[in-house]
Amino acid sequence: MIQITSRSNPAYQALRTLAEDRRARREARATLLDGEHLLESALAAGVMPRRLVFSASALAGRLAAWQARLPKVPLLQLSDGLFASLSPVESPTGVLAEIAIPAVVNEAARFVVLLEDVQDPGNLGALLRTAAAAGVEQAYLSTACADAWSPKALRGGQGAQFRLGIQERADLPEVARCFDGRVYAAILGATQALFGLDLRGAVGFAFGNEGAGLSGALRETCQPFSIPMSGRVESLNVAAAAAICLFERVRQGS
Repeated sequence: MIQITSRSNPAYQALRTLAEDRRARREARATLLDGEHLLESALAAGVMPRRLVFSASALAGRLAAWQARLPKVPLLQLSDGLFASLSPVESPTGVLAEIAIPAVVNEAARFVVLLEDVQDPGNLGALLRTAAAAGVEQAYLSTACADAWSPKALRGGQGAQFRLGIQERADLPEVARCFDGRVYAAILGATQALFGLDLRGAVGFAFGNEGAGLSGALRETCQPFSIPMSGRVESLNVAAAAAICLFERVRQGS
C-alpha cells in the first residue's frame, strides 16, 4: 500500500491526467473506473485493473476485501482531498480503478449502432447502456463523438462499455456500406414509420448529433424512417430515440 498526500506525486499526476485528458487516455489506452460497480463489471468481462485507488476515509473492511481478492494489484491510498479531485461525482465512492481500455471489435456483429458526433458524455453513456440492454453487439463512434471511456460516459453507461464492442474514430459511412445488413436512420419527414420496418436479421441503426443530426454522407448510406409522434414535439433526445428504435428490434426478434 502506497499512501499519497501531495499533489506533486507522479502517481497522482498520472491519475489526474487520465481523469481529465481525453488525448492522454487515448494515447495510454487507459482510463479510470469510479466505484465498485464499474470495477465489478470490468472484472466480469475479464478486465483486470492495473491498480486500485482508495480514499483515506474508505472503510478498512472494503480495502481489506479487495486486497484479499486482488492480491497482485498495486494499491494506492490518497488523501480525501486528492481523491475527490479525481472522482467525477460530488460524493466520491472511495474506490477508483485504473484499467487498460479493452480493444474489442466484433466484425461478425449482426446488431450494431453507428453514433455520429454525439457530444454529451452522459448521453453517450446512456445510449451505450440502452444498446447493451437491447443486445447490440458492436458500437461504432465517429471521431467527433464524446469519449466512450471518459469517467462521465462510464458512469452513464453503468458497465455497458464492457458488454459490447466499441470502435472509436470510425469512418461511419464506410462502416454502413460494408455492413452485411440494413442500416436505418431516423430522419425528420421520412414517410416510412419505424413500426412498419422489418428489423429481423442483420440490422444497424445510425444516431446523430443532438442538434445537427446525421451528416449527409452518412444519411446517404442509410434507409430513412420516422418515429411517430403526436406533433406537439419536434424531436426526441438521442438516447430516448435510440431506446425506442433498439427495443422495437428486440420486440420483433432477431
